[in-house]
Amino acid sequence: MHSYNSYMESLFANELLKCVRCAGCKANCPTYDEDSTESMGARGRIALLGALSSGKIKPSALLNDRIFSCTLCGACAGLCPPGVDIKEVIYHGRHLLKKTDKKRRYLRFFTNFYTKRPQLSFKLLSLTQHFLFPYLYKKGLLSFRPELPERLFKDDHHVYTVSKKKGRVAIFTGCAVNFLFPHLGETLINVLHRLGYEVILPAGEVCCGMPLRSLGLEEEAMELAKKNCGIFSKLNVEAVLSLCPTCTLAMKVDYPKLIGEGINNAMDISSFFIEKTGLSYLSNPGSDFTSAIYHDPCHLKYGLGIVKEPRMIMEHIGLHLLKTAGERCCGFAGTFCLSYKDLSNELLRKCVTEYSETGAEMVVTSCPGCMIQLSKEIRDKPVLHLIEVIEEAMPPQN
Repeated sequence: MHSYNSYMESLFANELLKCVRCAGCKANCPTYDEDSTESMGARGRIALLGALSSGKIKPSALLNDRIFSCTLCGACAGLCPPGVDIKEVIYHGRHLLKKTDKKRRYLRFFTNFYTKRPQLSFKLLSLTQHFLFPYLYKKGLLSFRPELPERLFKDDHHVYTVSKKKGRVAIFTGCAVNFLFPHLGETLINVLHRLGYEVILPAGEVCCGMPLRSLGLEEEAMELAKKNCGIFSKLNVEAVLSLCPTCTLAMKVDYPKLIGEGINNAMDISSFFIEKTGLSYLSNPGSDFTSAIYHDPCHLKYGLGIVKEPRMIMEHIGLHLLKTAGERCCGFAGTFCLSYKDLSNELLRKCVTEYSETGAEMVVTSCPGCMIQLSKEIRDKPVLHLIEVIEEAMPPQN
């Protein structure tokens, strides 16, 4: 662990030195858009962490508030001329500040507990959800009211075989699908089966670790990353698919930075379906809806660079995609929506207002977190995951 800390301190210092204070990173920053205080933008946060690193300032509640208020969307990274890895700087800054950050101490405890004991956590929450969630929501400790399904999507090793096998893939379930949206996982398996793919759900998968990293728990996130790499790297599959862009980004991009190796064949479903299967099988619109808005998940757009692929699929189906004046973060951002409820809701409000003005008949996204957030305000039209749209567009089975 000492060698890891030494490495991260060196990387942290080098990245901070790269910053030339040009302010290019502020252009798409969602928190700076809401609060134009310098310290609520990427440049300001980098400057604050530089001052912390040099000893010019000390940890404080205000400093913690500024560093933890970043949504970690990644919109700033591609705008930085010298290529500062801003997200990694923020992650390490939170790691340095976690001991003084009292505001999120209980959130750290429960997140750490859940990631180590997911099945026990699910059972406890299932027994108490009808009075616990309303209470926490009323007290402002939850930004939405979860409804847990009767069962987890997966709890053990499963292999779903097909008679005429075209290929073999694995699914990285992710916490949101496993605990809140099991029907999305079942839909993905159904689509893959109909395309001739054998599907593996390996035993032992754990949380991708990004909720822990967002709270400064780097060592704990490393343990999870090593477990997942050990499991998925041994599988003889052509792709590891996830319905959550944050999980895919973690496996493909963040793990190599965190532990020195990643899951290289991790793929978003839109990329997989276009690259591996083509779109000829999507011959039946199968829906009364004709117009839609596609909401870009931040980690899919900025982290993985996937923007065109979901739209290509939807347009191939025959949906008329409506454009908005701007492309906004919905404000969910994992643990951000719990710590910064008002700011999260304001980001959501502006996003939904733009979408409502288009008159679209439905909203489609590729992220379970975005679905949770958007559904809080959008009640007059369905908010769907892209995999649901794909399944709907496949012709009936004979």
